[in-house]
Amino acid sequence: MPLLCCLEPRGHVSPEKEQQEAIEHIDEVQNEIDRLNEQASEEILKVEQKYNKLRQPFFQKRSELIAKIPNFWVTTFVNHPQVSALLGEEDEEALHYLSRVEVTEFEDIKSGYRIDFYFDENPYFENKVLSKEFHLNESGDPSSKSTEIKWKSGKDLTKRSSQSQSKAGRKRQHEEPESFFTWFTDHADAGADELGEVIKDDIWPNPLQYYLVPDMDDEEAEGEEDEEDEEGLEDIDEEGDEDGEDDEEDEGEDGEVVIKEKFSLWRELLLSTFFIYFFVG
Repeated sequence: MPLLCCLEPRGHVSPEKEQQEAIEHIDEVQNEIDRLNEQASEEILKVEQKYNKLRQPFFQKRSELIAKIPNFWVTTFVNHPQVSALLGEEDEEALHYLSRVEVTEFEDIKSGYRIDFYFDENPYFENKVLSKEFHLNESGDPSSKSTEIKWKSGKDLTKRSSQSQSKAGRKRQHEEPESFFTWFTDHADAGADELGEVIKDDIWPNPLQYYLVPDMDDEEAEGEEDEEDEEGLEDIDEEGDEDGEDDEEDEGEDGEVVIKEKFSLWRELLLSTFFIYFFVG
């Protein structure tokens, strides 16, 4: 007699097979999602390219207005928390000659961008413009290239930075950061260039927000002045309270004197009346 108990009924699917079919269907659905994401990226890129062109006249107008404000860009960089950490004292001095910054994204935005720094005549280098470009080739590998800085004699800040660090590094834990200008010669990891990304994505869209950041030293000084003013007011209030108590005490003493004087007058008046009534009348 055949063993029918071990046979699966028709139409029954094992849990393992159900899971495998579900995984295959998930993969098919995920492929559709990925296809839509890729399509969305292409559409977003077209929109970004369109509006990037529309923004250019406004960027130009903004640059013209910024040119009317002395030390706009060095103030903006010093006020930015990430950029300021890269600036030494001499870097700040050199950046006082920075008159204009421009960020240009290439026609195909995915292929890269360029940052241009325009300088007035200065005692540090001959260049009027320093640029750094970032590229992505067809295979997606990042690379960068930049202007060679033509330093004036004895003014190479990148060499000063390395020398000062080697001399002072053993004597103190706090070291000056590498010169900001070493960024123009650093092409080791173009795909993770933090400074370039910060300038392009954070500072360039709205540099005014960092230019207007109040000086922390000024804020601390104002805070100390406010505290001193408050303490002064408290002292005045305390002195006023003490004076008020003294005044009350004085008023109390004066009141007692007045009462005594009135009592004496009444007493004298009564005695005079009594004397006249009995002895004169």
